[in-house]
Amino acid sequence: MKNLKKAAIYATAIAAIFLFAQCTKENSQPAPSQTACGSINGIKIAFVDIDSLLNNYELSKTINKEMLRKEENMRMTLSEKAKDIQADIEDFQRKIENNVYATQKRAEEEQARIIKRREDYDRLSERLAGELAAESQKNNVVLHDSINAYLKEFNKEKGYDLIISRVGDNLLYANEALDITKEVIEGLNKRYQASEK
Repeated sequence: MKNLKKAAIYATAIAAIFLFAQCTKENSQPAPSQTACGSINGIKIAFVDIDSLLNNYELSKTINKEMLRKEENMRMTLSEKAKDIQADIEDFQRKIENNVYATQKRAEEEQARIIKRREDYDRLSERLAGELAAESQKNNVVLHDSINAYLKEFNKEKGYDLIISRVGDNLLYANEALDITKEVIEGLNKRYQASEK
């Protein structure tokens, strides 16, 4: 079963490579088995530029704004606490230098209090970073599910057999005629705006 899946993946990849090679030939006639760029042996292929999609999909932009706000709040909270701890450390050092503490025990208690504050800060920092990472992961799942659900609906009418995602430069070449990014973004945003009403 695994070998059959691998063979199917390799066959699709070879077909895609063949298709892209055919599409690069300028002024050439389509091969007999190829009806147009984007279709080979009846297999319709297209791609979506994920970076462009995420930069222009309203749900993605809303999520990104919210995440940036939360990240900024986290940074401000930690920065304020770090400043308070630093002020405590400087005050403690000044008091040590000026022999303000009546006993060694009192100085040790103050030092222990500052160390505990620093440990509390480290725990808070780890907890907030973990919460932010978990929310980011949850948001990635929401976006992934939203895009996949839309593509299933979109493809009922379009009938593509293979929609490839392009992230950065992971495709060495793709004929721009195969790019359905703009159409997908428009559809996603239309659906998102309707859901917000």
